[in-house]
Amino acid sequence: MTDQQKVEAYIDQHQQETFDLLARMVRQPSVQYHEAGAQQVVIDKLKQLELDVDVWDPDIEALKKNPYFVSTRKDFTNSPNVVGVLKGQGGGRSLILNGHIDVVPEGETTKWKDDPYSGKIEDGRMYGRGTTDMKGGNVAMILAIESIKRTGIQLKGDVIFQSVIEEESGGAGTLATVLRGYYADAAIIPEPTNLKLFIKQQGSLWFRVSIEGIIAHGGTRYEGVSAIEKAWIAHQKILDLEKERNARITDPMYEKLPIPLPINVGTIHGGTWPSSVPDLVTIEGRIGVGPDETIDAVKQELHECINQLSAADDWFSDHPAKLEFFGAQWLPNSVPVESQIAGIVEENFRQLFGDSIIVEASPWGTDAGILGTVGGIPAIVIGPGETSVAHYPNEYVELLKVVKVAKLFALTILKWCETT
Repeated sequence: MTDQQKVEAYIDQHQQETFDLLARMVRQPSVQYHEAGAQQVVIDKLKQLELDVDVWDPDIEALKKNPYFVSTRKDFTNSPNVVGVLKGQGGGRSLILNGHIDVVPEGETTKWKDDPYSGKIEDGRMYGRGTTDMKGGNVAMILAIESIKRTGIQLKGDVIFQSVIEEESGGAGTLATVLRGYYADAAIIPEPTNLKLFIKQQGSLWFRVSIEGIIAHGGTRYEGVSAIEKAWIAHQKILDLEKERNARITDPMYEKLPIPLPINVGTIHGGTWPSSVPDLVTIEGRIGVGPDETIDAVKQELHECINQLSAADDWFSDHPAKLEFFGAQWLPNSVPVESQIAGIVEENFRQLFGDSIIVEASPWGTDAGILGTVGGIPAIVIGPGETSVAHYPNEYVELLKVVKVAKLFALTILKWCETT
């Protein structure tokens, strides 16, 4: 048997064990501050595979010194990062397989058919928070490494598996792996792309706009100035900026996205009493950052938009809206269409499944931005899940796609890292 046949056969023969591993991971609710349980499942598996395992709680004080660090947390105690290394014999290229263990909260549990962390299998799908985003992809990476390890194939280059925290709030976990010294010649992240290959990912920023009014009694509201009414003007200008920014995009990678770089207003807070004119409104949102843009340039463009509100309403001349950036940010990322790692993935996909892979740009941010910008590591994104069910009730992943992606990863490791 060839090495390819060996790993494919191994993956086919060990599907049930893989699904059991995924279920154990899903049953650990690894929301922010509570990642340790799911990480312990990963640690046990990596030690079983006799990889070189590194476990640590990221040092928040050290991370704060990096300009790309963002987090609302005070520390990462009991929220470990986990890295497992399959050491090569030398002379080959190294590869990072990076996946985040943290999940978003389950939301209103009455909207789930079963327990949000059940790991229930039905009609070829496993249900539960984190199945598609992105524990299914993480398990596919582990299975790929296991298939190489257990069949006795020797690699030249290292394979570095990373199970990281904090992706959902800005990427502090992956930043910690880079600052700890984990570099490679390329990286793959199995975010839920539904087997599409993303070679470009937009970044994003959270922003807050504060708008003043003048408080007054509701019965004589004409004596005040409603901050809510002024906020409508600001919101419209933000939407106008969205149209302007997207009108400039000519990259064919974005042609299937209705709004390639969205600006989303997610929260509006204002007023203190139904019978009072509101004197303060805050708008909070998220602005996309294109793969070829910088964080600073996008911040400046939004600043200019807010500073120009006075042209729409004289009120803002003496009461300028205040813009600030807070909370999470995700860095954009891009690798060339002709990059070697993307080419190998495309070739393997065609060989395995007899079809050409769809290559697109991601509509959301990933840890590829940290790997590319901070680590200088070419990073691509492809995984088995679907964005359409990520962060939603009744989240699921198709188990057959987990198996498919595991084979794709295994072949990519063989060709990228090379065998002895």
